[in-house]
Amino acid sequence: MTASRPLFKHIRNHTALFSELSQYRNAAVNTLGFTGYEFHKTPKFVTEDGSRLTIEPERSIVLPRVNVLSGLKNKLTAAIPTLHMVEHSEIGYRYPTAALAGLDAPFIKRMRSEYFHKVDEDRSICRPVNLSYGIKSRGKADNRQEYEVWMPDEAPDQSPLPLLIDAYGEDLPNDVRHFAEQPSKVHGWMGVKRAAFEALYTNKVRCGDLIVCIAMSVDAYNIGAKPDLAYSPEAESSIAVSNAEFEWEIEGYYAPRDWRFDHDEVWAAINHTLEAINDPLDNLYGNQIIPIAESKTERILSTLKSLGVGQKEVDELNLQPWEFMLTESEHRVKAHDPSRSVNLLGRLNRLFYQPEQQLPSLNWMHDLIL
Repeated sequence: MTASRPLFKHIRNHTALFSELSQYRNAAVNTLGFTGYEFHKTPKFVTEDGSRLTIEPERSIVLPRVNVLSGLKNKLTAAIPTLHMVEHSEIGYRYPTAALAGLDAPFIKRMRSEYFHKVDEDRSICRPVNLSYGIKSRGKADNRQEYEVWMPDEAPDQSPLPLLIDAYGEDLPNDVRHFAEQPSKVHGWMGVKRAAFEALYTNKVRCGDLIVCIAMSVDAYNIGAKPDLAYSPEAESSIAVSNAEFEWEIEGYYAPRDWRFDHDEVWAAINHTLEAINDPLDNLYGNQIIPIAESKTERILSTLKSLGVGQKEVDELNLQPWEFMLTESEHRVKAHDPSRSVNLLGRLNRLFYQPEQQLPSLNWMHDLIL
């Protein structure tokens, strides 16, 4: 493990985390010799008809195993001379995520919960602390619409629509608004360990004076074989798929203090940066990339469908995402022994700690990609 990963200490404090991360990012800009630059978040995307959309500019590749990405940081900076890693920006997350809408839905609904260990607790136990609710347009190849809010801890089962309206207002299209109103239904779950870090990209010809900020992450993940994480005879496990993903997302840009905002110029720089990161990946990992055009949330859906899980089974289970915040189910019992309640937290932990398919530790993943 490296001597210092300061941002790990803020894993449960988002305000402190992002505040300190911005300081390391600013320091990296100064180290590159750029003075008088200011940070700007990714702007809304304005369409030809004037609609303002919240867009997630990101790309990703899927790989069979996380160890394929050994040395990723050094390989990227060697292949892209104007890509600079932000020192001390490593962040580690462990979380489960649920698919809340089916294959035929026009968008994807997702519920995600971050996890922590209690002090001196067995490290093979993770407990959820909060829930975020998100809606994304389908697929992962293009810049997608994305809307996400944190659900209040005291009412995670409330409708997310008022929160989405409060957060996005005029940027919330009607089709997304109407989709948010529809009841959510849990189709399946995924456990994820994420090693995240940041980088800065410059290119005078393609990006002008802008410095584009990129959030990168390496995810190792397991997809549950059944919607309720029960044992699946087809998969001979409670885990159906174990893969890894490398993802890069634009989180904003630095511009000179007197730079006048130009929508098309910023988005041209964003799209060029996405492709610049993508360019060397085929040479580095082309033989191992799994050709998948689905987001991770969509992969939950297609994986369960491939195992024969039908809508009837999903309907009968009627799982609610906040149930997985509980250690014991209040009304679910084991099929073979109705006198025993289902330990949902224990089932969820199988996605991280099933011995035969255990996800690696966060520090191990960060050491791997140095």
